[in-house]
Amino acid sequence: MKLEHEIPTESKLYFGESAKQKREFEQVASRKLLDRGFEEIVTPLFSYHQRESMSERKLIALRDEHNYPMHIRADSTIDVAKILLKRVGNIENKKWFYIQPVYRFPSSEYHQIGVEVLNEESLDEIVNLSTEILLSADLKPTLQLSNIQIPRLISENLNISIDLFKQIEIEKLLSLKIDWLTELVYLENIEDVERVISRVPDYIRSELQKIIDLAKQSDYKNIKVAPLFYAQMEYYDNLFFRVFNGNRLLSRGGCYRVDNRVKSVGFSIYTDEVLQDIAKN
Repeated sequence: MKLEHEIPTESKLYFGESAKQKREFEQVASRKLLDRGFEEIVTPLFSYHQRESMSERKLIALRDEHNYPMHIRADSTIDVAKILLKRVGNIENKKWFYIQPVYRFPSSEYHQIGVEVLNEESLDEIVNLSTEILLSADLKPTLQLSNIQIPRLISENLNISIDLFKQIEIEKLLSLKIDWLTELVYLENIEDVERVISRVPDYIRSELQKIIDLAKQSDYKNIKVAPLFYAQMEYYDNLFFRVFNGNRLLSRGGCYRVDNRVKSVGFSIYTDEVLQDIAKN
């Protein structure tokens, strides 16, 4: 039996001081983004396109008035891009942000601050924006850089399952006894990448170089690398990044294509995670 005051597992409740901190953090982020030429968008709660973002088992399914399947918004990126490119049309500004929650099965709720830049393939501006917003909350997180093309190309050229990377099967990768692959498993910083890059196969050398270049373009100094990490958001198709404070994931972003053609970049800041760290300070 559920009591009258109970709320579903992993749903969110903010009141008093926590609600004030949430609103203040969102306002700071909003001002920073508006000052840099971003415009705001709020997308519908219901979507026909969520299968393009994540596994259906994470989605909350519904039916529209014509019995056509749709879902409650579980990820904003693809919906924002499709709405701007196909429904709004002829937009002059390619830089947009949103502050809204997403929902995943069975009752998970996540508040996010998200940014999408359409017709863009350079990641350095949004990496710097993401870390700048987090620094405004007096946090000092770690920026981790990756490139999803690296595990994909290794899987293809070595004829090994991509699941080894998706499921982080480190032991199986090490069991291949390939020297350069073992080095990629263990490296952590840009100096490590620069040291090993001459010894990796040609088919991933340029992809590793992209990680080095992005690190050097970033204003942020606390940088780690994870070249073999495979992103959960599989619409990322090149460089992507994650920002951690300890073991807590605060932000994630990367390069992607809308309908496999329009190059774009974006990130999400996970507000609920940020607020937990703010409360500790």
